[in-house]
Amino acid sequence: MTIDTLQKRYEAAGQGHVFKFWSKLTQKEQGDLKNQLEELNIERVNRIYSKAVASEGEAINPNARTESIEPLPKGASDSVSVSAKAKDWRRTGLDAIARGEVGVLLMAGGQGTRLGSSAPKGCYDIGLPSHKSLFQYQAERIARLQTVAEIECSKPAGSVVIPWYVMTSGPTRRATQDFFKQHYYFGLDSQNVIFFEQGTLPCLTMEGKVLLETPSRVAVAPDGNGGLYAATRSPLSSGKSETVLSDLAKRKILYVHAYCVDNCLVRVADPVFLGYSIQKQADCAAKVVPKTQPTESVGVVAYRGGKFSVVEYSEISKEQAERRDSETGGLAFRAGNIANHFYTTAYLNRVDKPNGMKLEMFVFDVFPYTERFAVLEVERNEEFSPLKNAPGTGSDDPETSRRDLLAQHKRFLERAGAQVKDGVEIEISPLVSYAGEGLESVKGKVFAKSGSVEAAEELDALV
Repeated sequence: MTIDTLQKRYEAAGQGHVFKFWSKLTQKEQGDLKNQLEELNIERVNRIYSKAVASEGEAINPNARTESIEPLPKGASDSVSVSAKAKDWRRTGLDAIARGEVGVLLMAGGQGTRLGSSAPKGCYDIGLPSHKSLFQYQAERIARLQTVAEIECSKPAGSVVIPWYVMTSGPTRRATQDFFKQHYYFGLDSQNVIFFEQGTLPCLTMEGKVLLETPSRVAVAPDGNGGLYAATRSPLSSGKSETVLSDLAKRKILYVHAYCVDNCLVRVADPVFLGYSIQKQADCAAKVVPKTQPTESVGVVAYRGGKFSVVEYSEISKEQAERRDSETGGLAFRAGNIANHFYTTAYLNRVDKPNGMKLEMFVFDVFPYTERFAVLEVERNEEFSPLKNAPGTGSDDPETSRRDLLAQHKRFLERAGAQVKDGVEIEISPLVSYAGEGLESVKGKVFAKSGSVEAAEELDALV
């Protein structure tokens, strides 16, 4: 593209000011800026800004909305806690895993800045007795699930593989890869841990104008979880043509579970969710948890203009937030979004193409465009404890994450028939149990000592 053509394109988009210092730049600086501007989809940037402004306007003035917002209709979602089908869903999911049809996509581009750390958030230690990081917990869940699928589906040991696609960002890629190498990929085969990088978007003024970091460089930041779809099409490394999508195709992966790194309770490649989505023949599905109270600051999966959407809490009026279901008495807008999704790979290949969906800001922007969409409600105390805030905040912080995970492990033991004395904290490695299975040996035992265990037989030392 000639510089004249490029400049006209930016002027037409109202962003011609990026050429303000052009005549004063060296030839190399001009080349660098030209390359950056050519790679930037300035029209998409303007659409994102317009959408953000419109969303902000609707939040301030709900009467400005052009589309109605309604709760999910009856039958549009299912709940693990009340469904008799959960065991059947789990078997369907395990069968798919055993056939090598499932991959996992981790959104891990964020830094732990709000936690007081410059490292990738997945490296964070929430203070467990084992001091394992979030990355390690998730890796060990994958390893355990591979073993469970082999055992229950009669597959040879070591034959089941769940590839793990780890989406980083510019600031976190090197540190994330180094962390995995230093810890020997937490026992996983490095060939099945694939790193890729989300894209960037330019930083904008409040008026939507692109900011320059220097006279020859646009200021940029990671493009948020909505950049996931474009990132699956980008080369895994410079100079190579392989992408996440091509790797999924090479491995014959049919289904993908995607989630965010900051949830210590996440069930990675959850066979129940996978099986549910497969049986529903969903292209895309979302896990949700019941909202705790009307004022909880969480987006909800709802109907906007007759289509599935995630509606931010600020977009729902006080009356809507407090509205109750006439049959159950529960909140009408109750389906709290937890950024935990299912996709078919066929669907991922259709997303974000130039002649297809125009995805802008968030990973859930695909929902309204999905022909076959499903929603599964799961129990919050079993599957959702996000790490968002600094230590000592009192909610969604390292202490609450630690508390929720250890409380779950206590429930695992009690459901298996054991008794855990008050004040005793026992951490059970994911390598021992993925979701409470494999603990038959504890039945009738009373646990009086705190500690962490890496193998089932170590539990006897805590009796």
